[in-house]
Amino acid sequence: MTPEQLQTLTLLRRARDRMDRDFAQPLDVAAMASTALMSAAHFSRQFKAAYGETPYGYLMTRRIERAMTLLRNGMSVTDACMAVGCTSLGSFSSRFSELVGESPSSYRARDHDALEAMPACIAKVLGRPQPMAARAMAAGAATAGA
Repeated sequence: MTPEQLQTLTLLRRARDRMDRDFAQPLDVAAMASTALMSAAHFSRQFKAAYGETPYGYLMTRRIERAMTLLRNGMSVTDACMAVGCTSLGSFSSRFSELVGESPSSYRARDHDALEAMPACIAKVLGRPQPMAARAMAAGAATAGA
């Protein structure tokens, strides 16, 4: 890896850390790109090449991940939506359903005792939202290997 590639990864990591830290703030690609000292288009291409998803996709996944925790703790869907930085309840619910596989209200109503009984490191991995396509590929790989 060249020094330039390492520098690019360092700048991308800085932007990703900002998304993790400031997920509830209004962040757009231009703001994230400025953190990485890149233009918005160049940042989007580099981020997707490095992390396998777009900057906005990464940010929304983090927001949904935080919303899942809030919903498990009994917060209303609307309050969770606003607490994680989403301004549209409809868009939040659609993205939540796409990543989690069920609506936010269904997720909130479901029993989460099994997740709470697991060690935190395992619960974090298993509870992480991922797109339906990724889940389908993982399920297909699991059945192909069986």
